[in-house]
Amino acid sequence: MNAGLRSCRRPGAGNGGAPPMSLRPWAFASVAILLAAAAAARAEPMAYVPNEKSGTLSVIDTATDKVVAEIEVGVKPRGLAVGRDGKLVYVSDQKADALRVVNVADRSVTSEIEIGPSPEGVSISSDGAWVAAALEDANSVALVDARTNKLAATIRVTGKNPEHAVFSPDGKWLYVSAEEGTSVDVVDVAARKAVSAVPVGHRPRGIAFTPDGKLAYVACENDSTLFAIDVATQRSVASLKIGVGIGGVTMQPDGKRVFVADGKGGAVIAVDTATNKVVATVDVGKRPWNMAVTPDGRKLYVANGRSSSVSVIDVATFRKLSDVPVGELPWGVAIR
Repeated sequence: MNAGLRSCRRPGAGNGGAPPMSLRPWAFASVAILLAAAAAARAEPMAYVPNEKSGTLSVIDTATDKVVAEIEVGVKPRGLAVGRDGKLVYVSDQKADALRVVNVADRSVTSEIEIGPSPEGVSISSDGAWVAAALEDANSVALVDARTNKLAATIRVTGKNPEHAVFSPDGKWLYVSAEEGTSVDVVDVAARKAVSAVPVGHRPRGIAFTPDGKLAYVACENDSTLFAIDVATQRSVASLKIGVGIGGVTMQPDGKRVFVADGKGGAVIAVDTATNKVVATVDVGKRPWNMAVTPDGRKLYVANGRSSSVSVIDVATFRKLSDVPVGELPWGVAIR
C-alpha cells in the first residue's frame, strides 16, 4: 500500500485506536484560536463620542452603527483622542481642568490628569507618545507624556482662546487654532515653544493634515473659508470659500479628500485636495461640529451638536447612511 493510501485509514484504525489529527481535542482548540484571531482581525473599530451636556462618552460599533455603551467621563467632556494601541481614550473635561483616561476594555475612567484651565481639543502623536490639549482660558497647549500620564509641559501660544492643537504626522509640529484670532500658531514640539503664527481668516477652528504632512487644512468660521497651509514654508498657499460657517475638519486616510463641517449650514462638504475644489455636499444634522473617518476610509462619522446625533456618511457615494442617537451636545468623534 502506498503512502497516499495509508493516509486514508478509518477513524480508530491503527495507532492503537487513536483518533486522527482532525478529531483530536487540541486540534479543535487550535482551530478555535485561529478563527477567533481572524474574527478579531476583521472586527470593525469603535467610534467614541463625547457628549458635553450629558457628561458621557458614547461608544458606537462601526460595524452596526449602534451605540453599545455609555461611559460617565466627567462634567463637560469635549476633545478626545484614542491611544495608538486602542486601549485608552483621552477625554478633556472642561469643568475639571483635566484629561480623563478611559480604559476601553472595561469602559471605565482609570485616571485623571490635571492639565490646566478649560481644556478643549485633544490630539495624540502618531507614535502614541504624546497627548496635546488646547487650554482655552490659559492661551496655552498642555503636553502630556502618554507613557507616564504626566503633564510634561505647558506651552504658551499667541492666539486667544485656542480650540484645537493637532500634531503633524511626523510629530514635529503642533498646529493650534484660536477662536479669537486670525492665525494658526505653529509649535515646535521638541523645543516646547511656538515658533511662528500663520495668517489665515477669522476664527480658525478645525485642523487636519494630509498623510504626507505637506499640507494642513484649517477652517475659519467667520469667513467660512478653508485655508491650505504649506507646512515646509509655514504659509497659506490656497483658500476656498465654502458653506456659511465652517468648523470641524478631518482628512480621508489616503489624503485625497478633506471633509469640512458646515456648522451653520447643517452639512458636510468634501473637498478634493488635488484641485482644492468641492466635490460633494451632504446634509446631516443640526450644528455639525467635529468628525472622524474609519481607518479603511469607507465611512465618515459626524457629531451633530444640536441634534444629539452622529451622522454616518458613505465616503464612496457621499450618501448619508444613518443618524445614530447619542448623548446631549456631542462635541466630536474619535476612531482608532
